[in-house]
Amino acid sequence: MINFRFLIKVISFFVVAVLLFYGLYRFKNDFFGSREILNQDIILTKITTMGKLELVKFSMKDVIDKTEVKDFWPDERILFVAVGEVTACIDLTKVKKEDIRITNDSLTLFLPQPEICYTKLDHQKSKIYDVSGMWFSDTVKDRVEDMYKIAENKIFTTAMQMNILGKAKENALLIFKPLVVNLSGKKVGFVFK
Repeated sequence: MINFRFLIKVISFFVVAVLLFYGLYRFKNDFFGSREILNQDIILTKITTMGKLELVKFSMKDVIDKTEVKDFWPDERILFVAVGEVTACIDLTKVKKEDIRITNDSLTLFLPQPEICYTKLDHQKSKIYDVSGMWFSDTVKDRVEDMYKIAENKIFTTAMQMNILGKAKENALLIFKPLVVNLSGKKVGFVFK
């Protein structure tokens, strides 16, 4: 004969266990989940008046394979592909009243020499493809920071070797001169100081 008390206890235990597992499954994110809390405070530190006319931008890729050969330990190696740009411009805030010479039918504008506005790497497109031989995360971090500096310097020097400032002068004549001609209605000449 079946002991009804025992059967009721087993069924009760089974129902409680099912309800407990269902509750854990249903509300698992509430008990075991995680939330991300992000606090940000942006502070405006400086407002700068811009007067630079960007005239040319060189976009480049640089593949850097740097290996540090060690005598006893394994060699440290990083393979990095950097994507960046160098932009040249003319700073129009340097043009003074005496740099503009107007005659009856002509205008001569003395412009400052072109300069590099900025050199920057695109962190979204630049990638490290291989890191080997480094055991500590601080070493990896330092080497990666070095790679970014090397790439930024190389992109800058390559742009200078490719005469980016000369191209900026050419583009000043192609882009800026027609604007000045249309505004003044005179023959326009540019002279770089």
